[in-house]
Amino acid sequence: MLQRMTTWTPQQVLALAPDAAGAKAGQALASPRPWSELGQDEGAVWGLCQGSGKKPYQTQVDLSEPAFRCSCPSRKFPCKHALGLLLLRAADDAVVPRAAARPEWVEEWQSSRGQRAGRAAARKERAATPPDPAAQAKRAAQRDERVARGAEELRRWLADLVRRGLADAQRQPWRFWDEAAARMVDAQAGGLASRVRRVGAAVAAGDAWAERMLEQAALLQLLLEAHARLDELPPPLRDDVRQLVGWTVATEDVLAGDRVRDDWAVVGQVTSEDDRLRSQRTWLRGLETGRDALVLAYAPAGQVLDPGAAFGTVVDASLAFYPGVAPLRAIVAERHGRPRALERLPGYDAVDDALAARARTLALNPWLDRFPAALRDVVPVREAALADANGATLPLAAGFDRRPLVALSGGHPIDVFAELDGDELTPLAAAAEGRVVLFA
Repeated sequence: MLQRMTTWTPQQVLALAPDAAGAKAGQALASPRPWSELGQDEGAVWGLCQGSGKKPYQTQVDLSEPAFRCSCPSRKFPCKHALGLLLLRAADDAVVPRAAARPEWVEEWQSSRGQRAGRAAARKERAATPPDPAAQAKRAAQRDERVARGAEELRRWLADLVRRGLADAQRQPWRFWDEAAARMVDAQAGGLASRVRRVGAAVAAGDAWAERMLEQAALLQLLLEAHARLDELPPPLRDDVRQLVGWTVATEDVLAGDRVRDDWAVVGQVTSEDDRLRSQRTWLRGLETGRDALVLAYAPAGQVLDPGAAFGTVVDASLAFYPGVAPLRAIVAERHGRPRALERLPGYDAVDDALAARARTLALNPWLDRFPAALRDVVPVREAALADANGATLPLAAGFDRRPLVALSGGHPIDVFAELDGDELTPLAAAAEGRVVLFA
């Protein structure tokens, strides 16, 4: 759910950038020099940005969603001018003066947005007729049947894959895996499709491909066995299995459940994008409960992600967790005050404590992909690992550039937040001497 954001940090603004080039171009415009007729009020900020042409670009941002409008020809969204305007305001709010009235071109856009919102609300109200319970039950039964058929087909496919041997599987082109996944999508079991692709992707896991492929195939088989015995599972585990297979939980159902209020430290954030979708993982850790939470946000490629909670802050908030045997994914249901700066990353005092916590979680949910490993007072060592005060280490992921981590540490202990996948850490953030840095 998008929140009204009246104040922004530069990090929050840069998180809106469609790509790294857009973020860099926006930063280049984050000075008063190219801007004129700057103004802002409670709901919007605007200005004229001089480009290469004679006529400056009319740039404006509706702060309530956020939404963007610029007269430049850029296809990126938001464009560099909108990013530059927000960065300028975030760096020094006083640079953009408060205005008693909006310019006509800003008012026209805001009015048109209000009219569209009103029409959309009217359509939603007309569509919000009570569903027919009988029709709902029929559709649910039809989907259950399609998923069951798809799962049974996948069970036979997986058995045949193992029977032929891993060497034969290694020789298969990506099309082999993608076609099997597509059949699961047709069966309305998108989670199973993702699991099939993971088995195929393990082929490219370097020297350890056989172990990784066998591990992913075993997890897929375990999920199929659990799905076949849904009625025998405890309700929380049943919820996990259904979500892993492909069922979704409505946001309103999550928000209707119990909430956990705490001072939540925003300890990590990473954004990824493919041709169709932008996704963002935001990790939080409760300062009182010691509980981890994962907030996911999605948007079509090139569109704006919900800014959510800003990295490097502490937010007094109530979180609603998705159902499951070891709930991790959550929604920020309610905020109870302004965020404050985070000076240290909360976490485990020893590597063994983090590994023990992951073992307990995996015992409940063996399909967990990434475990949030927050480690305090660790030092990067030459073996491309992090070492705690007891000498216990965890290796860093092979593709991780450890130089910024080493530079921040300078040989001294630092706090690190990382995602632990298997036995490898991918650091997302670190803190030293009151400074919190995001790597992703």
